[in-house]
Amino acid sequence: MLEALLAEDVAWLVGSKGHHNPEWAAVRHGSEPGRVTLGGRRVRVRRPRVRTADGAGELAVPSDQAFAATDLLGQLAVERMLAKLSTRRYPAGLEPVGSGVERAAAGTSRSAVWRRFVAPTEHALAELLAADLSALDLVALLIDGIGVAEHTWVVALGITLDGTKIPLALAEGATENATVPPDLLVGYGSGAWR
Repeated sequence: MLEALLAEDVAWLVGSKGHHNPEWAAVRHGSEPGRVTLGGRRVRVRRPRVRTADGAGELAVPSDQAFAATDLLGQLAVERMLAKLSTRRYPAGLEPVGSGVERAAAGTSRSAVWRRFVAPTEHALAELLAADLSALDLVALLIDGIGVAEHTWVVALGITLDGTKIPLALAEGATENATVPPDLLVGYGSGAWR
């Protein structure tokens, strides 16, 4: 199916195979190895190449660009990890694509999945911590902790009049004790929140 989509895109760019038209601005230029995203994994394919008729540069094949994108892999990794699927068991949560494709696929190792999980979560955390809080109209402050492995994470949530909870600060502590919340509040007073 992917090969048919790629062939259709190439025909749209350069015209039908075997029918030379001097008005076309692009020509076929063979193929090269590539990878696409399929069912939560990376799969090797032969991707067609298209160049401008004057040979000045390469043109993108839209289907190739869409299937080669890896954004979806990061999103899938985050969703599955948040659903408590470990990196070791990640392949068990993928769509079935056939045994031949599964054997040849890449990007499902524990380290690859972990990298795809860490990158978007680091980005989301950086955005959260950089957000401007000055426009918030808060009516309550909630401080609570949750145990993760042998650590306690304490979060400060601001609550608006309509009940929306907005994360304000996050701190790690060995236990949920009396010293962590004051540290959060002192951080707020010094402008260290977010």
